[in-house]
Amino acid sequence: MPGPGPHGFNLSTVVATVAAAVPDQVVLAWRDRRQTYAELDARASGIAHLLVERGLGCHTERDALAGHESGQDHLGIYLHNGNEYLEAMVGSYRARVAPFNVNYRYVEEELVYLLTDARTKALVYHAEFAPRLAAIRDQLPDLELLVQVADDSGHDLLPGALDYETVVATPAPAGGMPEPDGDDLYILYTGGTTGMPKGVLWRNDDIYVTSMGGTPFGTNEPFPSYDAIAEAARAAGGAMRLLMIPPFMHGAAQWSTFHTITGGGTIVLPDEVRHLDAADAIAVAARERVVSIPVVGDAVALPLIEEVERGGHDLSGLAAFNNGGAPLTPGVRDRILAALPHALVMDAAGASETGLQMSSLSLKGMEAGTATFNPVPATTVVDDLFARVLEPGEGEGWLAQRGRVPLGYLGDAAKTARTFPVIDGVRFSIPGDRAVINAEGQIVLLGRDGVTINSGGEKIFVEEVERALAAHPAVRDVVVVGRPSERWGSEAVAVVQLEDGVSATDEDLLAEAEKHVARYKVPKAIVRVASVQRSPSGKADYRWAKVQATS
Repeated sequence: MPGPGPHGFNLSTVVATVAAAVPDQVVLAWRDRRQTYAELDARASGIAHLLVERGLGCHTERDALAGHESGQDHLGIYLHNGNEYLEAMVGSYRARVAPFNVNYRYVEEELVYLLTDARTKALVYHAEFAPRLAAIRDQLPDLELLVQVADDSGHDLLPGALDYETVVATPAPAGGMPEPDGDDLYILYTGGTTGMPKGVLWRNDDIYVTSMGGTPFGTNEPFPSYDAIAEAARAAGGAMRLLMIPPFMHGAAQWSTFHTITGGGTIVLPDEVRHLDAADAIAVAARERVVSIPVVGDAVALPLIEEVERGGHDLSGLAAFNNGGAPLTPGVRDRILAALPHALVMDAAGASETGLQMSSLSLKGMEAGTATFNPVPATTVVDDLFARVLEPGEGEGWLAQRGRVPLGYLGDAAKTARTFPVIDGVRFSIPGDRAVINAEGQIVLLGRDGVTINSGGEKIFVEEVERALAAHPAVRDVVVVGRPSERWGSEAVAVVQLEDGVSATDEDLLAEAEKHVARYKVPKAIVRVASVQRSPSGKADYRWAKVQATS
């Protein structure tokens, strides 16, 4: 195949390229199912055929649109993990329809907001969600096409809905198929754990090159052509085997999945995909000889490493734990390295609005500094006024990405202008994380400004306080939020879940925190809960925590 074309790579052609290069290699292993690249590609084409047949696709090309605008129809993917998720994504791109992630935890009101905000024309959903969808169907007049994936819920097809297995066999339309383009949209909705979800609009080419495998690991130069991708996939020999525990609806899960696909590797799913079952996940990792396990902070990593510590699993082939999307505390990282001394822990940081920005590597005896990362060349820190880039050693500012960044937020011109400003003629993405650039050029991540607490004139970064409390052996999970205070304006409150069968006084917990952070950062109160609520991917749900802290 030739170079990537005038607008760069597109995700549909990436998959088609790898499928042509290694058709019989397994792309997805789940329970007793082994799907090859050729099968994924063919089934995705069936979905694309239906979408085009129904008149869905691209109606206005990118060069005629502002950054917050879309000229394409949008398809929501409302699924648990499975082959259908990947097929629906790739099939949409092939039809020049833009797919987006739907959080399957959302209640009816949240779902109406999301599907309306996304201007949803088509929806692929598991049958278990059919009753929730039926209840809101009349509030979504623009939703034209429903495709239902059968599951063990036993729900019948909704009126007018098509059966997924019938759809993937749709033949090519008589009028032919469109040509996917690097300018076509990749849409990723933010989690909505600090505010309302927002649709981040990326060009296919930009997200692929920065975050989804378009730049070979260990280099800063993208693949020069589709031929080079095909050759890399053949040369890798299917060696990369990755256990995918986080839901595909999470951006980091999509990014690592397409990294693996670019290399012709295999995505292995745990037998249980509706929730985290650590014993099942580790048993599958051992059985399938996975090389890498992506995790999202302590919420995912801790139960896994506890299962490893119980013993009985051969994980000699496991090379890496890859963390992203939520912080991994030093204590949990050290337990991973103690239980798996042959493995490395890679901590990556990024956001829906930036892609992958920086990473750190820890080996047994060579642990990285806490929240300290080596940035990719496009990652930097800008000053408080968004006026200039800080030099190494200049201190605190806004974590930023330049160059290949999103086009904007769907339908929100004002927020697009604020988050993606132009500095000295260069477009940046500055989604709201505070960071320090140290004298060595490393970046120390402080935390998201939206959940930073301003207490008595001092800034408190909640992730730092969460790490401090998590150092106490009795603490299983903790989220720190601010609540109104007459004396301080706002005060830090820790919402804490203790280990089962373990007790600790508030004084014990606060004394541990005081060992790690300045006294003004120590929470003024501790609220105990049976279980800390997080998003399905493992990210902290600060809206939920605030309700606990203030009630």
